[in-house]
Amino acid sequence: MALKTLLILTAGFGEGHNAAARNLRDALLAISPQTRVVLSDVFLDGGGFLTRIAPPAYLAIINHAPALWQAFYGLIDHTRLVEWHIGIHRSAARRLESLLSEYQPSLVVSTYPGNNHLLDFVCRRRVHRPFHTFTIITDSLTINSVWYRPHSDLFLVANDPTAAVLRQAGVPPQKIRVSGFPVPRVSGSHQVDRPIPPRDGRWRVLYLVNSGHRAAPDIVSRLLDCSNTHLTVAVGRDERLGHRLKDLANGRSLEVLGWIPDRLPTLMAESHLLVTKAGGATVQEALAAETPMIITQVIPGQEEGNARLVVDYGAGILALSPAAIAKAVEEAFCDQGSQWKAWHAACKTLGHPKASEDIARLLLDFPKSR
Repeated sequence: MALKTLLILTAGFGEGHNAAARNLRDALLAISPQTRVVLSDVFLDGGGFLTRIAPPAYLAIINHAPALWQAFYGLIDHTRLVEWHIGIHRSAARRLESLLSEYQPSLVVSTYPGNNHLLDFVCRRRVHRPFHTFTIITDSLTINSVWYRPHSDLFLVANDPTAAVLRQAGVPPQKIRVSGFPVPRVSGSHQVDRPIPPRDGRWRVLYLVNSGHRAAPDIVSRLLDCSNTHLTVAVGRDERLGHRLKDLANGRSLEVLGWIPDRLPTLMAESHLLVTKAGGATVQEALAAETPMIITQVIPGQEEGNARLVVDYGAGILALSPAAIAKAVEEAFCDQGSQWKAWHAACKTLGHPKASEDIARLLLDFPKSR
């Protein structure tokens, strides 16, 4: 029987939290249209001054002062700083209390750890609540304790190695479920023609420009010099960068795209290689699409584990300079793509293309009351 109401809590601190929340919502509504699904970023929707400036401040720090972010990440991992100060987000707390009162959800799902701490705050740390709490951990291997210190009935993780990390940290095994990451639903339904080697002799490389825009022109210039490749670059909403990159083509095979979130899953599955940063959602979507990665940037802390998952389990490589990126592309496709084939085989063992549907069914079948 479908849940009457399910509340999904996300936050704008990195796109992975929002992607997980959106993809889960879409799967729930597709499987059980009669279920009422409410998705909210209570920090943003609450409208408080702190919560308005926090996401852009976070992005500025990770892009321009990564060492500062790494120090803060370690601080919240080893102290109770979040618990001590969560009460300052009073507007978010009021918004959360309003949602709980209005919708009376039987299950609350969080894709961002701050929401769990806020739930503890508004519930006065009571474990026995009128709803169950699920937590979708959006990163792999490097899991800050801020994720599992607050109450949650179940922690959903993307893979077995991450489940082992939680068990080692003292999370009871019965509270851990390996579910995969909720990727877009279309990731599990691709019928992609991706012959190896390509029929036209051109390997398809997809470069997703991330926050490191300054390096993008040099990276594209190097990738355009790679032999037997077709390069697609997605620049998001940065139209100026898109025009600048098109000028680099000089007759070479280059396609520049803008903001295309709906096309990305298919585009990713059609590409032989993905070149981008080690974001939690991006890594999991690439694995679900069975597309090996060349990782160009790693945010200290939460993204280190995502990069380790790709590299240590053989689904791609870390290359942090434009020259190293181009070299990795060339080596992946040489000898009839022998390196690419090894990476692709690893992706198939790590990806969970139907995770959104699997998680949705888990939630829908979960007991409504204790």
